[in-house]
Amino acid sequence: MTMESLKGIHTYIEEQRKARKVPGLSVAVVKDQEIVMMEGYGYRNIAQSLPVTSETLFAIGSSTKAFTALAAAILADEKILDLDTPVKEYLPDFKMFDAFATERITLRDMLCHRSGLPRHDLMWYNASMTKEEMIERVRYLEPNVDFRTKWQYQNIMYMVAGYVVGHVSRSSWEEVVQKRILEPLNMASSQFSVDKTQLQNDYAMPYMQIEDQAQVIPFRNIDTIGPAGSINSNIKDMANWVRFQMNHGMHNGQRLVSSEVLDTLHTPHMVCEMTEVNENNMNMGSYGLGWLIEPYRGLRMVSHGGNIDGFSAHVAFIPAEKIGVVVLSNLNGTPLPVCIANYMFDSMLGGEVKDWSGQALGQKKEATVASEPATNREAASGAKEPIVPLSTSLLDLTGTYVHAGYGEMMVELTDGELRAGFNSMLFPLTHQNANQFELHVTEFEIKTKATFLTDSNGNVDRLSVILLFEPGAKEIEFVRIESRSE
Repeated sequence: MTMESLKGIHTYIEEQRKARKVPGLSVAVVKDQEIVMMEGYGYRNIAQSLPVTSETLFAIGSSTKAFTALAAAILADEKILDLDTPVKEYLPDFKMFDAFATERITLRDMLCHRSGLPRHDLMWYNASMTKEEMIERVRYLEPNVDFRTKWQYQNIMYMVAGYVVGHVSRSSWEEVVQKRILEPLNMASSQFSVDKTQLQNDYAMPYMQIEDQAQVIPFRNIDTIGPAGSINSNIKDMANWVRFQMNHGMHNGQRLVSSEVLDTLHTPHMVCEMTEVNENNMNMGSYGLGWLIEPYRGLRMVSHGGNIDGFSAHVAFIPAEKIGVVVLSNLNGTPLPVCIANYMFDSMLGGEVKDWSGQALGQKKEATVASEPATNREAASGAKEPIVPLSTSLLDLTGTYVHAGYGEMMVELTDGELRAGFNSMLFPLTHQNANQFELHVTEFEIKTKATFLTDSNGNVDRLSVILLFEPGAKEIEFVRIESRSE
């Protein structure tokens, strides 16, 4: 297998990068332990016209989870910890909301997302708390399904798992990953914080599509939730990571972990949703430990994506064919890394090569057009429920509201506009009906429902917020502890 099978790939990637308005991309392809492609496309910094290179650092987001799972596996291999021992044996003060889960939850449960908890991402996002403070608050986060019954993606549990890895090693998650993984794999440029990234010579700026153009946004420091997604790397380093995954726990003649334990990470543990790869396939996807496993053209594909403010990444490999692909990009929430990886696999496996990116763009346009008539009909009918006015003044809603797990939410009135302050972020509150408001989480470009609740005397005493990304989960109730007048 040589670059002959990837003939024309550079043109395709550049065309799709421009079509999706992605500032920069870096791509690495591994076959039979050889790096057959390592290329940068576009710009790491548009304003300064700085190109992406194989050395350019990108945030890899949740692709970090596989490093946390491997760190735990290495320690399990050496009998320093056990993946099936309850976490409370390592952290005696650790508690879940559910008493049964407190007694039983293990690192394996956390690493394959079967804790029973919905995401609760707003709790930690942009928060200034320490890892220890976050672990203390876990006991106040309610589950929405029974423990071990359903796969639900959970970043906080990964943070706890990483914390345990550091705790039993009498160091930190960062130090264990650095000494036991990054250094042996010669991943010399990789590190754990966007603050460190910006001290380097070659790093990508984060971008978001705003009004159909890529605009630079601030770096988001997520060091506290680090084991779930804080690693920053480049394709030169990540190519070694993929080579190691397909080499039975070996790298350059050195064994980091037994092949049996590494295989456990790549083995299905929980049925989960499919990615774009198999959205029309009746087969089910599954999650191992830090990796998604799903069928691809009759073969087993192991992968994990990563998304954090301004960056999207995808790491994937097909063990049977010894083909691995890494795609890193500096645009928020773009599907292009997955599309390019799929295109690469098609090209190298032979047979049909689908235009994954072009097809996805077409489906997006069709969905937009299909939604227009319904919107028009709704507007033409004029059928709207009557709006019930607010039962009190906006000023009477201001004050401090608290949840034991989430912390404080401050509601304030500025220039006639109601806003909620949370974790150093400001969310506009727009009146909808009665005491219901629309809360706009601008960082995620998501709107959710927030309702001011009253006591038996009609005084506002709580603020109930529907969780993001978590349909069906119980609303979070912040209890009022202080009003503006107080």
